[in-house]
Amino acid sequence: MSARPAAIAFDVIETLFPIEPLGAGLEAMGLSPALLQGWFAASLRDSFSLAAIDAFQPLRALMEANLDDLLARHGRSASLAEKSALLDGMARLPPHPDAAEAVASLADAGLPLIALSNGAAEATEALLLGAGFRDRFARVVTTAEIGLSKPRREVYCGAAERAGIAPERLMLVATHPWDTNGAKAAGLMTGFVARGRPYPSILAAPDLQAESLTGLATAILALPG
Repeated sequence: MSARPAAIAFDVIETLFPIEPLGAGLEAMGLSPALLQGWFAASLRDSFSLAAIDAFQPLRALMEANLDDLLARHGRSASLAEKSALLDGMARLPPHPDAAEAVASLADAGLPLIALSNGAAEATEALLLGAGFRDRFARVVTTAEIGLSKPRREVYCGAAERAGIAPERLMLVATHPWDTNGAKAAGLMTGFVARGRPYPSILAAPDLQAESLTGLATAILALPG
């Protein structure tokens, strides 16, 4: 990788905003917070399964369906209000501690930023506003707008199209290897935020890799403009 990208697309959930705070909501339903990652992974699995057959459902609907399954498998029940309160928490997650600094450093360097999320536009807007850095993002692009979920090629290319640049000039920053692998297959540059986890050798390697968002932002800005 020899040149700085023309724009940066940030994955939102888990890359900028951790989902761990939702664990308290599961615990209030009598479920272990340790089930959180499995619940989220099952919801992503179903989004992938739908995308593979050219179908789409909003992430919230998938998370609600998998929450019902989780409750049933553990012999628990919850009211509609309790489930809605937990799912509403997706729009109120706090950002990772280094998210604001990383976003600011890239925006201040003149790089247009895009939020590219499997979540709903309203929830994504609420997250960015709550974190205090919505004004740093030129655009929010969601999979509902495209009608397919990541890692479909159309999502990444759609983000590039909306940014007015070729896919190869856009970099996706994500903490999910499946996401960077999908973006790479669509022709984008990619940056992986490791946070202590190895990148799978079976997937297409990212162009840049760092332990933190700020580390990755530093690596991006070190590229020749």
